[in-house]
Amino acid sequence: MFQKKSRLFAAFLLSVLLFTSMALVRQNDLFFQIKKQLTIFSDVYKNVATSYVEEVSPQKLMRTGLDAMLQELDPYTVFIDEGEQQQMEIISQGSYGGVGLDAGFRGDQIVVIAPLEGYPAERAGIRPGDVIQSVNEVSVEGLSPEEVQQLTIGDPGTTVTLEIRRPGIEEPLSFTMVREQIEVKNIEYASLIDDRDKLAYVKLSRFGQRASEEVREALLGFKEQEGLNGLILDLRNNPGGLLNEAVEIVDKFIEPGVTIVETKGRMESQNSVFASDEPEVFGHLPVVVLMNRGSASASEVVAGALQDLDRAVIVGETSFGKGLVQTVQPLSYNTSLKITISQYTIPSGRNIQSVDYAGLDSIEGETVPDSLRRSFTTKNGRTVYDGLGIEPDVKVQQEKEPRVRVALLQNNTFFFFIADYISKNGQDGKPEDLYDRFMKYLDARDFDYTVSAEQHLEKLSENTGNFYDKQKSTELITELRRSIEQKKKEDLLKSREFIEKQLDREWVAQTGSTEERAQNRLSSDKGVQQAIDLLENTDRYNSILTP
Repeated sequence: MFQKKSRLFAAFLLSVLLFTSMALVRQNDLFFQIKKQLTIFSDVYKNVATSYVEEVSPQKLMRTGLDAMLQELDPYTVFIDEGEQQQMEIISQGSYGGVGLDAGFRGDQIVVIAPLEGYPAERAGIRPGDVIQSVNEVSVEGLSPEEVQQLTIGDPGTTVTLEIRRPGIEEPLSFTMVREQIEVKNIEYASLIDDRDKLAYVKLSRFGQRASEEVREALLGFKEQEGLNGLILDLRNNPGGLLNEAVEIVDKFIEPGVTIVETKGRMESQNSVFASDEPEVFGHLPVVVLMNRGSASASEVVAGALQDLDRAVIVGETSFGKGLVQTVQPLSYNTSLKITISQYTIPSGRNIQSVDYAGLDSIEGETVPDSLRRSFTTKNGRTVYDGLGIEPDVKVQQEKEPRVRVALLQNNTFFFFIADYISKNGQDGKPEDLYDRFMKYLDARDFDYTVSAEQHLEKLSENTGNFYDKQKSTELITELRRSIEQKKKEDLLKSREFIEKQLDREWVAQTGSTEERAQNRLSSDKGVQQAIDLLENTDRYNSILTP
């Protein structure tokens, strides 16, 4: 028996030694390959920099090589040089001169993740998902999202022009905005909703330091004042922030000892499990989370965890799909590397990363085939999927805006009209004929915009003379132009309800208090109204979470 145990122990010891030696061989081989490839790269770089037929910039040559190398990875792993480092620090402090937007990759394109509410980009009508093509006539092709955001930063009072492409609108759109001092707060607005039965609304703009504590304080304040029957947590256009703050917010609504999110990476040191550890503060409070395409990263952790645990109903649009974790590693000469080290996994086991960072550039978010997606189940047995970010339980699709509405927002028409009216007439009371005055205002300023049909017609006009009867062609094109102008006038008249809502919103924005402005927005917000209906209909709310 003793000999048998000795043989077993010897076999076990041998297997451990073999495993260890194999690991050391693999590690030594990796370091040998790194050293070998660095030597080759150094030789090539030195020879090109010193011997190429034309003089090249060593700095530019190296940056090109670094960027090309990192392009083989995910879009969030980027090299940050000294100038970019300073800009990142400015943005992270939450106060800077700009237009208020966050940008990110969607495939190989740079898109708007989220415009900050109340700042120039949002007021001008820029939306999540808009594809940025140029900033101040500088093409963004080949730039990182951080570099694009740097182009938008500048002194308050200066102008910046963005050219964007919007899905569904053929021609590019140009937005010229005046930079303002951007003050990014965690909670944009928190209040009980007017005329509702103790329903709270919290608009969380980012997950900065103390975000979870600020949410807790706001809700306890409402609870102590009048009681609390439900919460609408608005994470729309929230691009994320600190993971620990996201975890602590979820912790407020669930029992202790429940896994909220895991980070899984290549190295053991990068793997972490974040679980709830606080006593339930709002354990039985019904919650609706609002989300859209501008909800990313930490926002998706909160929404996804609450969805997987069947602790909240998610309302709105499919989120952005950023489930990769980055860390910034300092390098020499005040440069750094922002590198992806792991990815988020939420309670059901699914990832929140959208599939199209992995080279599937042609796949649009809403058309990813089921074959590329895995199914998972929530705590109560509901089926959820990965590969798209977080999908809502109740969809509230953003309306497709006719070109005329885009033009009205794009030119800040409502802002200038109301400001002009108030400067001449004061703000004692909103006139009943404000819509009629606005239409006259547009007419006096020859309000116009270009649609794609006009651009095609212009090209047609330039090329018909060589092939057709010139007079007849001119007559037909003139008639088509009249038809287009008539259609544009009809579209403007059909937009009366939209115009009246925007005029009302802008009037309150320029004359009302912060509270009045916020409550006015909530009253016309379809997502908020859908959330209110759910919280006031207990049977429907419960039937979604427990099918």
